[in-house]
Amino acid sequence: MKICDLTQFYSPVSGGVKRYLHEKIGYIDRHAHRNEHILIVPGAKTKLKANGRSRVYTIRSPIVSRTAQYRALLNLRAVEEILDRERPDVIESADPYQLGWKALKVGRALRVPVVGFYHSHFPEAYVRKSAMLLGKTATRRVMKLSHAYVRKLYNQHAATVVASDLLGRVLRDWGVHNVRVLSLGVNPEIFRPDGSGTEAIRRSLGVSSGQNLLLYVGRLAKEKNTTTLLRAFKTLQRRRPNEFHLLVIGDGPDRTQLRKLQLRTENVSWIRYCADPCELAAFYRAADLFVHPGVQETFGLAALECQACGTPVVGIRGSYMDNVICHDQESWALENTADALVNAIEECSDSKLSVMGRNAARVARSLYSWPRVFDELFCIYRELRSKYRRS
Repeated sequence: MKICDLTQFYSPVSGGVKRYLHEKIGYIDRHAHRNEHILIVPGAKTKLKANGRSRVYTIRSPIVSRTAQYRALLNLRAVEEILDRERPDVIESADPYQLGWKALKVGRALRVPVVGFYHSHFPEAYVRKSAMLLGKTATRRVMKLSHAYVRKLYNQHAATVVASDLLGRVLRDWGVHNVRVLSLGVNPEIFRPDGSGTEAIRRSLGVSSGQNLLLYVGRLAKEKNTTTLLRAFKTLQRRRPNEFHLLVIGDGPDRTQLRKLQLRTENVSWIRYCADPCELAAFYRAADLFVHPGVQETFGLAALECQACGTPVVGIRGSYMDNVICHDQESWALENTADALVNAIEECSDSKLSVMGRNAARVARSLYSWPRVFDELFCIYRELRSKYRRS
């Protein structure tokens, strides 16, 4: 079986979607010996690169975000030519825009099923916030249109995959049919508890022996709610001076606020990007507490990886990420405000973090693994391919 992945959410410094795709490439190399894989993504140059049993096609595309290095894949003719030449048995589209529609059109022409992976909950993360500037009535109308758009696009897919039960229920309520829930995973060989090297990392960051190291990994952007995180740490420094140090790994539009915070205190460290999973796991292990302010996550891969390394998580309750938290959330913030997040950080930090982290690591490693994820996904592929052939 030949599988083709299409996405625009891919760049040299991108996160969850890229991790998912590269883990799939590794899975096909190790486990799925009778399968082939094609990946089509935007890039600075048009090229083809072999990667084990996968072939990665990069199509030259204009840049739309210099910090995240995301590009808009507009050369849809090139996409169609690749698909027509490769003739995959299943197409997986991780794009809700022009590339998603092109995948559906080519899939019909090739008579193969197209699976949609709903990685980005864009109506809530982007559309609602923009529409709120127009007032309540306009917001309701715009959101109604966005729900209709999602329904129209994804009901043309053979199946729509989501990473959480709660998000799956949301899409079903909007009228999307054939929704499949597939949790993401972690690589237990990389993301695991390991005390070696953590003290060296803390010293390199300037974290003193009595401080709690807080960690955030992700984009610095409105949809990630990082403004609330930075405001919370500013308040935390005022309430409990020098008791906490914040390490931020990521870049984005909110970097200006982060730089201002760095000028106010020496207790903030910033790393623009960490490409090496092993290095990232070391930072996870060095932290006392992972702070995740996001309220629109479709899964929360960083939070899961951090727990697998033995570091507990604190955040804001009620997001689609709640189900992947492997310890209790009693201390979590009940509302999306900086003060509530500060209170949550303080309460969690007063708990036995090492015990909580060890328990979370055990649960995360037992419930979430990439081989299990892709075993289930390939079962979905085979089922849809069989049904498509019969119809």
